[in-house]
Amino acid sequence: MTDPRSYTVRPIGFVRSPFVEKIQAPRQATVAEDVGATIEILPEFEHALADLEGFERIWVLFWFDRAESDGFRAKVLPPRSDRKRGVFATRSPHRPNPIGLSAVRLDRIEGRTLHVRDVDLLDGTPVLDLKPYLAYADAFPEAGAGWLEKKSDPIVTWEVRFSELAETQLAWISEQVAADPEGLRDAFDLRNRTQSALALGPEPHPYRRIKRTDEGDSILAIKDWRARFTFTDHTIEVRRFTSGYRSRELAKAKTPAEVMQRAFVARFG
Repeated sequence: MTDPRSYTVRPIGFVRSPFVEKIQAPRQATVAEDVGATIEILPEFEHALADLEGFERIWVLFWFDRAESDGFRAKVLPPRSDRKRGVFATRSPHRPNPIGLSAVRLDRIEGRTLHVRDVDLLDGTPVLDLKPYLAYADAFPEAGAGWLEKKSDPIVTWEVRFSELAETQLAWISEQVAADPEGLRDAFDLRNRTQSALALGPEPHPYRRIKRTDEGDSILAIKDWRARFTFTDHTIEVRRFTSGYRSRELAKAKTPAEVMQRAFVARFG
């Protein structure tokens, strides 16, 4: 029997983060270590922030507003699985009620603005509630992890290394982003995004756009970037990064990201 009841929620604030598109956001807050963002609380809730400062971590309950159009899916294919799982056994956004939660690090509070780190949330995400993280009540290190237990986890973590050239390229990209963090958001934290994707393996997956090349290596697509890599046993080496743009597209570069990629190709080929 269908329960006719419904409930209304409203945001208490919104996230301001460097992640603009879904493909940019890490899959978990732990993958977004040290990524900074803010949560802007609406004026009518400012006094509710009293006494929150001092907690090292807080729970952020939010609405997956960019997943609403995709609808509810009873079974989904998580990044760490080789088969579909019931959505309630995953953290997928495709839920009956698209509510998510993240444990983020609270740096400080200035008026209605919370400065937080370890954030995996998209810019503009509606925040529904905040709660203090309490280690004595919220942490259970010995708790079972279901299908993600080591004995049954189908995905074995791979070691990801970067060649000397790849390290040089990442350092160059970081310098460009530091000079124009707003215009070059697409290049944000390219190292972590590459590492977190390849740590789950070198094989193609709906969450990993990977293809083999005739030269014997593989290419991982990360939005407008390409990471060329090789692998042996359970070690992956990222040999170099390349641009995802075609030459004729770069010749007409206009946006900061396109201009930067044109300079990258001129510098590294």
